[in-house]
Amino acid sequence: MSTETPNPVQETTVEVYTNTDPLHLIDVDHVRIYVGNAKQAAFYYAYAFGFQVTQFDDLTTGNRDEASYLLTQGNIRIIITTGLTKDHPAQRHTNLFGDGVKDIAFTVFDAEKAYNRAIENGAESAYEPFTVGDENGKVTRAGIKTYGEVVHTFVSRTGTFALPELKQGGTIFPGFEPMEHPLNQFNKDNPCGLKFLDHCVGNVELDGMNKTVQWYENVLEFSMFKHFDDEDISTEYSALMSKVMSSGGGLIKFPINEPAEGKRKSQIQEYLDWHNDTAGVQHLAFRTDDALASIAELRKRGVNFLRLPDTYYELLWDRIGEIEEEKKLVQELGILVDRDDQGYLLQLFTRPVQDRPTLFFEIICRRGSQSFGKGNFKALFEALELEQDRRGNL
Repeated sequence: MSTETPNPVQETTVEVYTNTDPLHLIDVDHVRIYVGNAKQAAFYYAYAFGFQVTQFDDLTTGNRDEASYLLTQGNIRIIITTGLTKDHPAQRHTNLFGDGVKDIAFTVFDAEKAYNRAIENGAESAYEPFTVGDENGKVTRAGIKTYGEVVHTFVSRTGTFALPELKQGGTIFPGFEPMEHPLNQFNKDNPCGLKFLDHCVGNVELDGMNKTVQWYENVLEFSMFKHFDDEDISTEYSALMSKVMSSGGGLIKFPINEPAEGKRKSQIQEYLDWHNDTAGVQHLAFRTDDALASIAELRKRGVNFLRLPDTYYELLWDRIGEIEEEKKLVQELGILVDRDDQGYLLQLFTRPVQDRPTLFFEIICRRGSQSFGKGNFKALFEALELEQDRRGNL
């Protein structure tokens, strides 16, 4: 994480030697995305979103099973993975779902203890604890299954693999080697300003939301942060319901969406239709300290964002009041703004980043507000419905 950016992660990591709760989450260790071609996907995310491609693990490093690239920006770590054999799980995943998020991993004090507690709480194992390392340090990992085929991995680190070293460019896992990607210097000179993972949104099947919420409450000992029903998130044509789960200490939040009845198909149902009727991660939200600079740079790089209805800004400023940012630039960049009793936020959503409408990203800047833009739901959904109609899926 950049040292200039305040973040709950900094507050929790100081407890590393004193906390005894096995499910205390220190950080979002990494997000693993399964893709059809890791080398090409890494180049796309490096150019479009400004990520540094800093490490790799493939045939040339001795890995005969998969190829992976570590992408970093601020305190965001994404591992892009493709299988090298027909039986690798990434090949099955991309065949059924397209490119998508497979694993949201958490740094914990002791991965084996965290795994055992989760299993005691009712989790289903994805894989049992195992440790790899060398004379300089070790990494222990263990995984549990959550909604759909998504996994949460617990990761504990020692020595040169420890989290402080990782944040300073240390090796993420044994076998990975440093990489000087051709776009790295360009991205240093033209930063996109993304700092850390703010939240991760999951889409589940009809009547699957409460079951998933209970899973996070019981297994990971999360608590409910917000609840939105179909009165909050609806348009003339479609609706959805959502509950937001928060980890202890508020490190990361997981909104869980399910479709609700409407005149036409909701964006959640469209997702499920194109995701083999299987729950999964709909989008990742990246935090920035400067929404205008970040979104301007991303637009310059060719990132396609949702277009808002022309009427959105006609009543916006009376509702929002004064903000730090220049309002004219906010409107020119097409950014959404919302205010609650704690402050305001700025946010914008990309269009799907692949041909299937199953994965996109959100850029969010918080000026006090810890909500999710409830006042923007109607405008956002109207924009989404326009995109669904263009795809023939409304």
